[in-house]
Amino acid sequence: MDGRIAIYDRSWYGRVLVERVEGLASAADLERAYSEINAFEAELTGHGIVLLKYWMHIDKEEQERRFRERATVPFKKWKLTNEDWRNRGNWDAYVEAACDMVERTSTATAPWILVEANSKPYARLKVIRTLCEAWESKL
Repeated sequence: MDGRIAIYDRSWYGRVLVERVEGLASAADLERAYSEINAFEAELTGHGIVLLKYWMHIDKEEQERRFRERATVPFKKWKLTNEDWRNRGNWDAYVEAACDMVERTSTATAPWILVEANSKPYARLKVIRTLCEAWESKL
Protein backbone atom coordinates (compact mmCIF):
# COMPACT_ATOMS: atom_id res chain seq x y z
CA MET A 1 0.00 0.00 0.00
CA ASP A 2 2.80 2.41 -0.82
CA GLY A 3 1.82 6.02 -1.20
CA ARG A 4 -1.18 6.02 1.12
CA ILE A 5 -1.85 8.18 4.16
CA ALA A 6 -3.94 7.38 7.21
CA ILE A 7 -4.64 9.73 10.09
CA TYR A 8 -5.88 8.45 13.43
CA ASP A 9 -7.15 10.70 16.17
CA ARG A 10 -6.35 9.09 19.54
CA SER A 11 -6.29 5.60 17.98
CA TRP A 12 -4.89 2.86 20.20
CA TYR A 13 -3.98 5.02 23.21
CA GLY A 14 -7.38 5.00 24.94
CA ARG A 15 -6.43 2.38 27.49
CA VAL A 16 -3.42 4.28 28.82
CA LEU A 17 -5.24 7.60 28.88
CA VAL A 18 -9.03 7.59 29.28
CA GLU A 19 -9.38 4.08 30.73
CA ARG A 20 -6.54 4.76 33.16
CA VAL A 21 -7.97 8.08 34.36
CA GLU A 22 -11.52 6.71 34.61
CA GLY A 23 -10.29 3.70 36.60
CA LEU A 24 -11.38 1.22 33.94
CA ALA A 25 -7.95 -0.41 33.51
CA SER A 26 -5.95 -2.27 36.13
CA ALA A 27 -2.21 -1.85 36.59
CA ALA A 28 -1.74 -5.16 34.75
CA ASP A 29 -3.94 -3.90 31.89
CA LEU A 30 -1.81 -0.77 31.61
CA GLU A 31 1.46 -2.69 31.59
CA ARG A 32 0.14 -5.00 28.88
CA ALA A 33 -1.16 -2.02 26.88
CA TYR A 34 2.22 -0.26 26.88
CA SER A 35 3.90 -3.45 25.69
CA GLU A 36 1.27 -4.07 23.01
CA ILE A 37 1.45 -0.48 21.76
CA ASN A 38 5.22 -0.59 21.40
CA ALA A 39 5.12 -4.00 19.68
CA PHE A 40 2.38 -2.87 17.29
CA GLU A 41 4.18 0.34 16.36
CA ALA A 42 7.45 -1.57 15.87
CA GLU A 43 5.62 -3.89 13.49
CA LEU A 44 4.23 -0.93 11.55
CA THR A 45 7.57 0.83 11.23
CA GLY A 46 9.24 -2.51 10.44
CA HIS A 47 7.06 -2.67 7.34
CA GLY A 48 8.29 0.74 6.20
CA ILE A 49 5.42 2.82 7.51
CA VAL A 50 6.31 6.38 8.49
CA LEU A 51 4.57 6.65 11.85
CA LEU A 52 4.23 10.15 13.25
CA LYS A 53 2.66 10.59 16.67
CA TYR A 54 1.77 14.12 17.67
CA TRP A 55 0.87 15.22 21.17
CA MET A 56 -0.83 18.59 20.94
CA HIS A 57 -0.26 20.25 24.31
CA ILE A 58 -2.24 23.22 25.55
CA ASP A 59 -2.26 24.49 29.09
CA LYS A 60 -5.29 24.41 31.37
CA GLU A 61 -6.07 28.10 30.94
CA GLU A 62 -5.95 27.90 27.15
CA GLN A 63 -8.24 24.89 27.14
CA GLU A 64 -10.78 26.75 29.26
CA ARG A 65 -10.57 29.80 27.00
CA ARG A 66 -11.20 27.62 23.94
CA PHE A 67 -14.08 25.81 25.62
CA ARG A 68 -15.76 29.10 26.58
CA GLU A 69 -15.28 30.50 23.08
CA ARG A 70 -16.57 27.30 21.50
CA ALA A 71 -19.69 27.43 23.69
CA THR A 72 -20.61 30.82 22.17
CA VAL A 73 -19.99 30.05 18.49
CA PRO A 74 -23.09 28.48 16.91
CA PHE A 75 -21.23 26.26 14.42
CA LYS A 76 -18.80 25.01 17.11
CA LYS A 77 -21.18 24.41 20.02
CA TRP A 78 -21.79 20.79 18.99
CA LYS A 79 -18.10 20.01 19.59
CA LEU A 80 -18.37 20.77 23.31
CA THR A 81 -20.16 18.42 25.69
CA ASN A 82 -20.81 18.17 29.41
CA GLU A 83 -18.29 15.31 29.35
CA ASP A 84 -15.59 17.74 28.19
CA TRP A 85 -16.27 20.00 31.15
CA ARG A 86 -16.37 16.99 33.53
CA ASN A 87 -13.01 15.75 32.24
CA ARG A 88 -11.40 19.10 33.08
CA GLY A 89 -11.87 18.09 36.70
CA ASN A 90 -9.38 15.29 36.02
CA TRP A 91 -6.80 17.61 34.45
CA ASP A 92 -3.92 16.57 36.73
CA ALA A 93 -4.65 12.86 36.26
CA TYR A 94 -4.70 13.30 32.48
CA VAL A 95 -1.40 15.20 32.58
CA GLU A 96 0.19 12.39 34.60
CA ALA A 97 -1.23 9.73 32.27
CA ALA A 98 -0.06 11.63 29.19
CA CYS A 99 3.45 12.07 30.59
CA ASP A 100 3.67 8.34 31.34
CA MET A 101 2.29 7.51 27.89
CA VAL A 102 4.84 9.68 26.12
CA GLU A 103 7.70 8.36 28.24
CA ARG A 104 6.73 4.69 27.85
CA THR A 105 5.75 4.70 24.17
CA SER A 106 8.24 7.06 22.59
CA THR A 107 10.70 4.77 20.84
CA ALA A 108 13.54 5.21 18.37
CA THR A 109 11.32 4.16 15.46
CA ALA A 110 8.09 5.77 16.73
CA PRO A 111 8.92 8.83 18.82
CA TRP A 112 6.31 11.28 20.01
CA ILE A 113 6.44 14.75 18.51
CA LEU A 114 5.43 17.18 21.22
CA VAL A 115 3.66 20.21 19.83
CA GLU A 116 3.30 23.39 21.83
CA ALA A 117 -0.26 24.15 20.78
CA ASN A 118 -1.41 27.19 22.77
CA SER A 119 -0.76 29.03 19.50
CA LYS A 120 -2.72 27.35 16.71
CA PRO A 121 -0.61 28.90 13.92
CA TYR A 122 2.63 27.75 15.57
CA ALA A 123 1.22 24.25 16.14
CA ARG A 124 0.05 23.91 12.54
CA LEU A 125 3.43 24.98 11.20
CA LYS A 126 5.29 22.58 13.49
CA VAL A 127 3.12 19.67 12.38
CA ILE A 128 3.60 20.52 8.70
CA ARG A 129 7.37 21.01 9.14
CA THR A 130 7.91 17.73 11.01
CA LEU A 131 5.68 15.86 8.56
CA CYS A 132 7.65 17.17 5.59
CA GLU A 133 10.96 16.39 7.31
CA ALA A 134 9.88 12.81 8.04
CA TRP A 135 8.71 12.18 4.49
CA GLU A 136 11.81 13.78 3.02
CA SER A 137 14.00 11.61 5.24
CA LYS A 138 12.10 8.47 4.20
CA LEU A 139 12.25 9.31 0.51
